Amino acid sequence: MRSAEHLFEGSDGGGNGIAVRAAGALCWRVRRKQLEVLLIHRQRYDDWSWPKGKLDQGETLPECAVREVAEEVGLPIKLGIPLPTIRYPVKPGLKEVHYWAAATGDMPPLPDGKEVDTVLWCQVGKARGLLTNPSDVVPLDALAAAHEAGRLETWPLIVVRHAKAKPRSAWTRAEGERPLAATGKRQALYVQRLLMAWHPDKVVTSGWVRCLTTIAPYAQASRAKVKVTHWLTEADHKRKPAKVGALFDRLLAKGTPVAVCTHRPVLPTVLATLADHMDDGLADALPGTDPHLAPGEMLVAHVSVAAPGTIVALEAHKPYDD
Repeated sequence: MRSAEHLFEGSDGGGNGIAVRAAGALCWRVRRKQLEVLLIHRQRYDDWSWPKGKLDQGETLPECAVREVAEEVGLPIKLGIPLPTIRYPVKPGLKEVHYWAAATGDMPPLPDGKEVDTVLWCQVGKARGLLTNPSDVVPLDALAAAHEAGRLETWPLIVVRHAKAKPRSAWTRAEGERPLAATGKRQALYVQRLLMAWHPDKVVTSGWVRCLTTIAPYAQASRAKVKVTHWLTEADHKRKPAKVGALFDRLLAKGTPVAVCTHRPVLPTVLATLADHMDDGLADALPGTDPHLAPGEMLVAHVSVAAPGTIVALEAHKPYDD
């Protein structure tokens, strides 16, 4: 595994001739200073693997990963760093499985036997020997390498561009009052569902209507603490862009999972600040051209616990646009 990882994709993982898309997670914990992972045994296939499954209709990859872990092993999780995607042939064609790390110290309940009949916490070496599908070792090795490098335990800082708004040309009132378009309102519900995969405890947002409306469904569903700051608006950022950089420096120093909702013209300052907190290889993966993020799109920066303020992985997820 490289010193830092990135994953940029759409809500369904894109095309590339993939017949089946799936997602799952490598649940991990540390016991007696040893990294342990959670394996499942499926009686239907008589195999040892990771909790995973196919996307439901309209579901995003992160949502699928969280749901499958809950269904197969009964554990609620929050996603950590993205792990390597694996591909292998199945009857319909090529299957692509996206994986995330997920820290948990809980012992799962006894499986119901419908899909999984046994779960097992074990150290990496034993897991490597038990896994039935050789390709399942790839995310395991990446997980172990991240642990050895002190980059496995992270918290998320999520940058959200507000959802699609009514056109400026069709709005004659104050710019701060310009609302979301019909598509934007649907994107806001997507944002709510997707943010649940990381479940940030705090939301910081521009006070303009289109940002407040984008983040409202998540704030209501999660009861996250919401803070409105005028420096994230287009107008105040234009006056003093350094205030936005200082805000992100403070958020990175605090170490609290957070989502930040802002506007397209503010994003260059945000991304430049984030780049200062990661190595050059990862910074090269940041979106470099305008508009940087599509309406409703989010950039998830995974921040190291062992090295406070250091971003070690990135991923981006786009909303649908109908």
